[in-house]
Amino acid sequence: MSVSHGSLKGPVLVTGATGYVAGWIVKELLEAGVTVHAAVRNASNKDKIRHLDELNEKYSGELKYFEADLLKNGSFAEAMKGCTVVFHTASPFTSNFTDPQKDLVDPAKKGTENVLETANQTETVTRIVLTSSVVAMYGDNQDLTKLPNQTLDESAWNTTSTLETNPYAYSKTVAEKLAWEIFEKQNQWDLVVINPGLVMGPGLGSAGTSESYEIMKSFGNGSMKSGVPKVGLGVVDVRDVAVAHVNAAAIPSAKGRYLISGHNTSLLGIGKSLAPEYQAYPLPTRELPKFMVWLVGPMVDKMLTRRYVCANVNYEFKADHSKSVQELGVKYRPLKTTVCEFFQQLIDNKVLPAK
Repeated sequence: MSVSHGSLKGPVLVTGATGYVAGWIVKELLEAGVTVHAAVRNASNKDKIRHLDELNEKYSGELKYFEADLLKNGSFAEAMKGCTVVFHTASPFTSNFTDPQKDLVDPAKKGTENVLETANQTETVTRIVLTSSVVAMYGDNQDLTKLPNQTLDESAWNTTSTLETNPYAYSKTVAEKLAWEIFEKQNQWDLVVINPGLVMGPGLGSAGTSESYEIMKSFGNGSMKSGVPKVGLGVVDVRDVAVAHVNAAAIPSAKGRYLISGHNTSLLGIGKSLAPEYQAYPLPTRELPKFMVWLVGPMVDKMLTRRYVCANVNYEFKADHSKSVQELGVKYRPLKTTVCEFFQQLIDNKVLPAK
């Protein structure tokens, strides 16, 4: 638990409350005795909210459900009523899109605008904690070579992603910039933005839609057995991301953006962290030559386009998370803890076979 009972005056609103990160935020808040307004798309879908109900029974805080739609004007008004803090974690995401502007960028902007404009009309709101992403800070690993010390920090913005090259990263960048624009035009609430790296670790509900879930599954099912591309990435535990959000709300001096990334690592680094505990699984033990990934990548994985390979393979990832440690008090879990507990959850849930 990260906050004391008195440091957050509830109630608080969590949008997208059934999400991977949001579930752990709700847990932190309920454990601290805070009243949580959980905004969900469908409060009657018991499978989606079962894990939240279980948290509500276990901890001293109180959970109340509100139905809201990111794309409907004013649909968060009821959920936000009386709240002092808004955790805006909800974000429209689909990997099956035909029109990136219509299916990704417009919904991301509309959702941000809808929630923040509702805050402007809710006089009790004094702080908004927005979940953005590290991809709003950079587009490709080669971008880091142009930064001071080739290291990512909170001052960096993604200037290279476009609708055509990386529509998801572009949508996250546009949505965060819009949030800062709306913030600048008012003086009622302040804005703190959380920019997590690749979020991994056990989920409370269904983590089956997260990108990291698919990556972890690939480590165990043999699809990475022959090797992995040499791609640097920043990994962070989902529980550490939740603590960062709650502390960003509870600490009065928190301000600006916070890069939340626990470990500068790689796909092979994840494999090596799993190896001691899970030797029986077909984990990758080597990195593939770039020319081979460039040649066969597009046939193996739709993400491994020639453009992606050129801009990301054989480039390291380096990020400076010192601001989050010093100002939010985040204590990052060891990489091995995160990936092993995540991998074990996939085995326990029979996504991967027990060995």
